[in-house]
Amino acid sequence: MTFNVLDFGAKADRVTDDAPAIQAAIDVCSKAGGGRVVLEGGKHFYSGSIILKENVDLHLERGAVLQAHKALERYFHPNAGQRDDGVERVGTPVTLKPSYVFIYAKDADNIAISGEGAIDGNAYAFVRQVSPYYVTGDFYPRPTLVYVEHCNHISFKDVIMRNAPFWTLHPAGCDDVLISGLRILNDLNVANSDGIDPDHSTNVRIIGCHVTCADDCICLKSSSGNMEYGPLKNVIISGCTLTSTSAALKIGTEGTGDFENVVVDNCIISDSNRGISIQIRDGGNVRNVSFSNIIIETRRFAECWWGCAEPITISTHDRDEHTKSGHISNVRFSNITCDSENGVFLSGSRGNHIEDILFENVRVVVRAKSKWPKGMYDLRPGYGQRIEEIKTSGFYMRRADHVILRNCQVKFEGEEKNDFSHALYAEECRDMTLKNFRGQAASSSLENVVIRQDKS
Repeated sequence: MTFNVLDFGAKADRVTDDAPAIQAAIDVCSKAGGGRVVLEGGKHFYSGSIILKENVDLHLERGAVLQAHKALERYFHPNAGQRDDGVERVGTPVTLKPSYVFIYAKDADNIAISGEGAIDGNAYAFVRQVSPYYVTGDFYPRPTLVYVEHCNHISFKDVIMRNAPFWTLHPAGCDDVLISGLRILNDLNVANSDGIDPDHSTNVRIIGCHVTCADDCICLKSSSGNMEYGPLKNVIISGCTLTSTSAALKIGTEGTGDFENVVVDNCIISDSNRGISIQIRDGGNVRNVSFSNIIIETRRFAECWWGCAEPITISTHDRDEHTKSGHISNVRFSNITCDSENGVFLSGSRGNHIEDILFENVRVVVRAKSKWPKGMYDLRPGYGQRIEEIKTSGFYMRRADHVILRNCQVKFEGEEKNDFSHALYAEECRDMTLKNFRGQAASSSLENVVIRQDKS
């Protein structure tokens, strides 16, 4: 069955709040057993929050626009009456659910958002420019564009999601999630505008998406606000093109639960601040993760953004003095090409080493690209963590055990090499294996490979 929102009183005049009409169509559709709620092509709908219901497909025809209202009082507020210290501190839903949501669903199975129209988050109604490289909010929190919680057998197909003021698509506690063919086009200056954030969800497939955003493009999370839902498990990411001013592909830092069984392949990361990042700062563990057939191009965007153009970074450090960070193990990288102004960086903690990491057919080209300082690695956030000024090696590893580098290559290019160093530097690492590793240091006065005696 098909339900046209115009038949329920939607005006599509870019001024009237069409949320009541859209919601009425959704409610009737769900009560009738399900079907498709249609926003006609060529129409521009202006709306406050809407709530998806069971068995409803919200379908935006090509040329249709659903634009978020500029007034926060028109938004659904899942956390009404609750104090979220994380939001008050950093503006993100660290300890509770998202504070305001444009499109919301909870306990609603078999829902979908589809079509080739656009959902527009109206970002600049909620943020302001504070430098040529950075935008922040006049207030926190800003609305999440789409948040669905405890919904199973759900899909998001082919829609354009753009101009999100905060996280774009956040499925939490969901099972059987298909995200296919999305175009997420956020302003590259609007901080915290993550693309896709699966959180405590299982059996997630992210296929053929194009994401540009001013934070992580695809970020796997297990946030404290959704701890009732168990681990983030069984995730496939394939065939995506990604550009980010933070990390294009990330696991963490919100990691109160475990992450396991993740496969990422056939992706291209271009013009990004970081490529692949596994950052554990809470008690969740990471295991059984595979990255393959990926091209990574990174550069440093600006000093205000976390990250220093690391193409691949893995770290586990305590978030604060009350937190013990989780363990990272059994991570595989194969057939990866990196073109960056930094190198691969691994950093475990004393008493909590990263372990069982394989790099196979990984090529790292390091060359200066931006005007920003080089020769540094970024460990933020974390208790006592900061940017460390260390000359860049092709691979820099510390407190990482049972690492294998097989058929890997490092090359330093360009004239500007003062901040560059060894092809491989390792310290406090047990049982490292090099097989057909090729690479020369940035200077003939430096050793190509340095492996220091274990200290811990």
